[in-house]
Amino acid sequence: MRIALDMMGGDHAPREIVRGAVEASIKLKDIACILMVGDETAIRAELVKYPKADLSRLKVIHAPESIGMDESPVTAIRKKKLCSINICMDLLKSKQADAMVSAGNSGAVAAAAVFGLGRIPGVIRPAIATVLPTRQPKRPLLLLDAGANTDCDETWLAQFAVMGSAYSSAVLKRTEPVVGLLSIGTEDCKGNEMTKKAFHLIQKTDVKFRGNVEGHDLFLGKTDVVVCDGFVGNVVLKTTESVAHAVGYWMKKEFFRHPIRLLGALLLKGALQTLKHRMDPEIYGGAPLLGVPGAVIISHGSSSYRAIFHAIIAGAAAASNNLSDEIAKRIAAMEPAAKAE
Repeated sequence: MRIALDMMGGDHAPREIVRGAVEASIKLKDIACILMVGDETAIRAELVKYPKADLSRLKVIHAPESIGMDESPVTAIRKKKLCSINICMDLLKSKQADAMVSAGNSGAVAAAAVFGLGRIPGVIRPAIATVLPTRQPKRPLLLLDAGANTDCDETWLAQFAVMGSAYSSAVLKRTEPVVGLLSIGTEDCKGNEMTKKAFHLIQKTDVKFRGNVEGHDLFLGKTDVVVCDGFVGNVVLKTTESVAHAVGYWMKKEFFRHPIRLLGALLLKGALQTLKHRMDPEIYGGAPLLGVPGAVIISHGSSSYRAIFHAIIAGAAAASNNLSDEIAKRIAAMEPAAKAE
């Protein structure tokens, strides 16, 4: 398995990206090579800090350009042909890499994937699918779209349901994943006009459709895939991350308010560490971009080396499950129903 890694993407590049790659080179023996794409001088300056790195599985590929988080995605991708994201995508398209990972500008990654790889036959718009923890440790939630398409129509949402179900089954190993449509009520008649139309379209697919789900249903562990437009999905994702950080802050502040509480915290140390691990988004690494013919993983812009390490794992898992073929088959099966509307 060969992973193309964008070394220049994210708030902590290339420092944390290099550290994540080194960690993977040491611990992930099924990864044959990590192609480190970016400013060669900057990458090698970080690599020398890790004498235990397996350099036989780390290959540096120079990219003279990079894309900032504040740049216009489509414009930057078109103008900066030799940026690290474009070169990663070229490696994936030419089969020199089996997957690519980036913590950079998510819009630029999505645009580069569409321009460079195209779409899986029948797919109208690719979607970013984010894995979130639930009350059931072995039943994570897949939320899509998480930001690739801020304005959607009902056919796109129906396709997201099909693609999400395919990913949940192939990669997350859920048997008959349960799919829900995010709305403001569980009744069939609730929602805006788009979600009402999407409800009927999803019913015509072969997914196991639960119907509408509300925000408070997300973390119960009763639904495997939740579908929404990218605007709502991105708000849900960032709000969830903010609440998790706020809860951690509040707990720490209250424990240090009194010595007896601090003693209680020490007694609960094991439970608190388990809770922290369960709420940690970095263990899921990154979000797959579903709908393009290749394994593309988009990590959070603030990713640490741990997130990059897990994103490499996610990329390898997506590449090894023939996901693109499965999505193409399922999309082809739903097209007549979608066109009937």
